[in-house]
Amino acid sequence: MSAASTKAAKAAAPVSPVDERLPLRRLAPLSAQHVLAMVAAPVSTTFLTGQALGLSAAHTASLLSATLVLCGAGTLLQSLGVWRFGARLPFVMLPGGAATALFLQIAKDHGPATATGSVLLAAALLFAVLPFYAKVVRLFPPLVMGTTVLLIGIAMIRVAAQLVTGRPGSPGYAAPSAVVLAGATIGCTVLFLMVLRGIWRQTAVLLGMGAGTLIALTTGLGHLAPVGGAGGGLTLPHLLPYGAPHFDVLAALPLLVFSLTTLAEITGQTVLNSETVGRASDPGRDVPRVARADALISVFGGLFGTSLMVTSAENIGIGRLTGVRSRFVTAGAGVLLVAVGLLAPVSRLIAAVPAPVVGGSALVIYGIIAVMGVDMLGRTAPGAGGGSTVIALALTAGLLPVVAPDLYQGFPTWARTVLGSGVVAGTLAAVLLHALFRAFGSGEPPVRTGPEDRPAD
Repeated sequence: MSAASTKAAKAAAPVSPVDERLPLRRLAPLSAQHVLAMVAAPVSTTFLTGQALGLSAAHTASLLSATLVLCGAGTLLQSLGVWRFGARLPFVMLPGGAATALFLQIAKDHGPATATGSVLLAAALLFAVLPFYAKVVRLFPPLVMGTTVLLIGIAMIRVAAQLVTGRPGSPGYAAPSAVVLAGATIGCTVLFLMVLRGIWRQTAVLLGMGAGTLIALTTGLGHLAPVGGAGGGLTLPHLLPYGAPHFDVLAALPLLVFSLTTLAEITGQTVLNSETVGRASDPGRDVPRVARADALISVFGGLFGTSLMVTSAENIGIGRLTGVRSRFVTAGAGVLLVAVGLLAPVSRLIAAVPAPVVGGSALVIYGIIAVMGVDMLGRTAPGAGGGSTVIALALTAGLLPVVAPDLYQGFPTWARTVLGSGVVAGTLAAVLLHALFRAFGSGEPPVRTGPEDRPAD
């Protein structure tokens, strides 16, 4: 066959929906829709990081710029694919809410430079284990993942609550006005969740944050924090905002364990996304590509002050809702995210939102993470095969540092680091207990199947 006829045959072949190129007049609004659905996550996690670390408003604005630019770059990489990075599926990338909780805990205990080093170590570990993907992912069945996600949600709720109350001993600690403002933000978010539909319902957290800010300004319950910085229309991310990274493997354990658990989550999301766009699922090929892109963008995240960046399934529901399966739509969303991240007026305005408003929105988001853990545990039929015992003991190990913070005070530093992190202690306990029950023939808790078990859109 001649080259011309081969080219003609390729042109005549039907294009897969995932590879369909849309005209700009359709691409732009569809891409903006994806941005609206996911932008609450980077905004809220950036606020949470800025408030928890005591960053200035200008520093927070720069961090938000870095986060949005990295989200856009990661979305482009996953959607378009470069070499062995990115699965060429319509994915978006976000700062991991659970990873942010662990990042902040490390920063609180060991300093933000150590937290930065921990992000880089976790990304390196993810790269290192990918050749052994099939073996590693077996360590984190739904029972273990559910326990981990539940503990992460609980840990994050504690962090979000501190945004509302402030630091103990600080002026205005636990002021009633701050609690009322956070409650009003939550109330508005719940109202939007009840009355909105479709894509607008997916922006309920962002709209709730805007409503909370409006309430703060009109009632005197809060005020916008002024954001300094040089004039101009661009905000550029700052390299190594917390100084040179400090590498401490023991301090990094929470994020190291989390980076391994993400392989199980990536597997489920990749299979679901492949099915949604009508492409044959091939986890052995696609999951490592998704994970490599996550790890690469996370390296840049660590260098620019964020926690691990993770590919998200939030946009899959939009694909189902609209019937549009093209990966070029999410690629367009990536371009928009980079553009918004570099616009100084936008990032500075967002960074000025009152802390109690951020805290109220964060309580909603991370409460949902905890519920996701409960839902994952419910799908494992925990009463079978010793599953309930594994969950009970793992949750006990994970909650002890929360309810009794001084329990391990007399232990060596390395033991306090491992056992004092509820997420690490609970996850390790779940992995070990699950392996023991399987080794002694108690069986694997079955995973329930049925339409109610599909991930929420």
